[in-house]
Amino acid sequence: MSSSPKHDLQVKICGITNPYDARLSSEAGADALGFNFFSGSSRALIPADALPWIRDLGPTVLRVAVVVNPDGKLLAKLLAADCFDWIQFHGDETPEFCAASGFKFWVKAIRVMDHAALEKALEFETPELLLDAWRPDAYGGTGTRLDWDLVRNFVAKNSDRKFLLAGGLNAHNVRQAVRIVRPHGVDVASGVELTPGKKEEYLVREFVRIAKMT
Repeated sequence: MSSSPKHDLQVKICGITNPYDARLSSEAGADALGFNFFSGSSRALIPADALPWIRDLGPTVLRVAVVVNPDGKLLAKLLAADCFDWIQFHGDETPEFCAASGFKFWVKAIRVMDHAALEKALEFETPELLLDAWRPDAYGGTGTRLDWDLVRNFVAKNSDRKFLLAGGLNAHNVRQAVRIVRPHGVDVASGVELTPGKKEEYLVREFVRIAKMT
């Protein structure tokens, strides 16, 4: 997930719920910000309230709309807002559904339970795949750590794809995770928070700094 051809590790701060945290994360060096429009999330945004300030952020950082099994009405609203560079499908969407969303750039999040889930990820015709930890009761943002050993060979074998690594990352483990998996980028939400939906400045800056050093 990048707006330029450079190959530096990309950092996405997800679960942004307010303009202050958005600007903080951007100024800390994040390459992309994720805005969650799944009503079942503790970081959920209401489009009517959030779209104006997301639009005001401008093009200084990539803006990603995160959705879970969205209906057509929500997709149309996010498309019409014309303020997102990408959309991230984080639910049980099919390859056909994602491809027909209307968004030019999209990433599919895969909750990795086993090798079968990884192989199924290749059915999605997008160069961008996000690998997240699996839990039966949630669609990401839980702080549950992904099994890095499970995914590293899969990432190496499919070098034609760009993989974003998520699931339980924080400033203490992101360097190790990147060295093991060698992803294109990393994605963090709870790992830079003290409470769900509120980013902590020190944690954000440390995460970005350490991730960029790997």
